[in-house]
Amino acid sequence: MDEHGTISTSRPARRSVLAAGAALLTMGASPVAAASASSSKQAAPRRVRLRLPAPTGPHPVGRVALRLVDRSRRDPWTAAPVRELMVDVRYPARTVTGHGRAPQMTAREAERFDRLNNFGGLPAGRVDWAATRTFAHTGAPLDRREAYPVVLYSPGVLDPRSLGTTLTDDLASRGYVVIAIDHPYDVSAVEFPGGRVVGSRLPQEFERAQQAGPAAVTALLKKTSAVRVADARFVLDVVRRAFDTHRLRRAPIGMFGQSAGGFAALQTLHDDERLAAAANLDGVLAYVQDDHDEGGLSTVAAEGVHRPALLMGSAGNDRTTVPSWRELWRHSTGWRLDLTLRDSRHATYTDATTLLPQIASRLDLPREQLTQWVGTVPAHRAVAAQRAYVAAFFDRWLRGESGALLDGPSPKYREVAFI
Repeated sequence: MDEHGTISTSRPARRSVLAAGAALLTMGASPVAAASASSSKQAAPRRVRLRLPAPTGPHPVGRVALRLVDRSRRDPWTAAPVRELMVDVRYPARTVTGHGRAPQMTAREAERFDRLNNFGGLPAGRVDWAATRTFAHTGAPLDRREAYPVVLYSPGVLDPRSLGTTLTDDLASRGYVVIAIDHPYDVSAVEFPGGRVVGSRLPQEFERAQQAGPAAVTALLKKTSAVRVADARFVLDVVRRAFDTHRLRRAPIGMFGQSAGGFAALQTLHDDERLAAAANLDGVLAYVQDDHDEGGLSTVAAEGVHRPALLMGSAGNDRTTVPSWRELWRHSTGWRLDLTLRDSRHATYTDATTLLPQIASRLDLPREQLTQWVGTVPAHRAVAAQRAYVAAFFDRWLRGESGALLDGPSPKYREVAFI
């Protein structure tokens, strides 16, 4: 990787590419009643600290954060002369001795995420997001004894790349090099080396588009998706350079993502032959403000794909109910599978499925608020199912293993329905 890929160290809620249409403007902004000030000074309540589930694979996990610079295009949101990205690379480590566990978010990213996120009604200032530790060890050396398949990860709109840590840590522990991508000015906040932080422009962009009318909203949806796909294809360029310079051993490449990131994964599979397979976790494949709306099809939905694709939806989302999934299925000639995680919601496919129950318990939040976010499927069951099926998919199509779990319903994962 060189300077051109620079290394620096009921019905589910509406969720378009912009996550929730007009609701985007209030995400994470629900007012929380301030504690009544008494005449005597009172200590602020201790902020909640959270834990992520440990990976299940045999490999210890290393992690590096990289700044990548695409000099071939201007930043589409700011017109800056280059497009900068931040990515996390997770990988099987030779040893993790002396290498501490990486934080899920930096302090600056955590502060912004606390104010702007996809969980309306979550009390601000009560969670110490920066205290959460991943199971990836910063700067641990790569185990070079074999060639590991490479998998890209793209998060949902507003979500940082780190909100997919449960799956990315686990895939790395199973023998994958996983590259999680932040999309600057889309995500709530991205911190670059030196402490520079950039926040999301999408709430303001969406407000302007709404005022201009439906055509402007559609144009913004298309732009958001196109930027993500361009980011992913640039990361593919960087991976190929790493192969060519022997910094990584050549291996097949896949991609997955949640929500808009799942859309980006399948659209990139359609657009770029370098991807061997892609998985979409509950992402609509059309430029609409509701998953169940007709029209606005992306080219991946309208034309299909000829390589393996996994669709994994929340309760109520499958190819019989989501028009863009139906069209993808109808036009595709490659292997494909459509699964539903019963009793789940959209955010179940992120770290929220583990973190939000901890917050709700510690802060005595109403159960109905928690189920609105992540459904009623038990967190440990949701995590186990996602890890198992995503890994089985990539094991089959990037490693050439059987991936037998994909062949039909399993009594071990009764929460997963084959459509």
